[in-house]
Amino acid sequence: MGILYLAALLVSLGGMVVLDRRFRLFFFDRPVRAAVVLLVGVAFFVVWDLLGIGLGIFFRGETDFMTGILLAPELPLEEVFFLTLLCYLTMNVFRGAHMLVTRERSGGRKEAR
Repeated sequence: MGILYLAALLVSLGGMVVLDRRFRLFFFDRPVRAAVVLLVGVAFFVVWDLLGIGLGIFFRGETDFMTGILLAPELPLEEVFFLTLLCYLTMNVFRGAHMLVTRERSGGRKEAR
C-alpha cells in the first residue's frame, strides 16, 4: 500500500498527457517551450519546499500510502511528482482557457498563431 499515492499521481499525470495530446495544449503544441516552463516551475517549487523545510515550516506527514523514499530530509519522492502534476495541470488549464477565449472572440473561427 506504500505506493498508492505515487500511483495516483502517475495516473493523474497520465490524464494530463491525454488531455494535452487531445487538445494540443502544452507539450503537444510547443514541446521545447513546454519542457522549459515545466522544469522551471517544478524547480521553483522544489526550492520553495526546501526553504520551507529549512525554516521548519514544512514537514513530511506520516502515512501508509507513501513510499517512504526521501529525496532530502522531509522531502518525499512523491512531492516532485505532485509538483509536476500541479505545474502541468496549471499550464493545461491556462492554455485551454486561452484557446476558448480566443475562439470565442473570433466567433468560433480558428485563428492563426
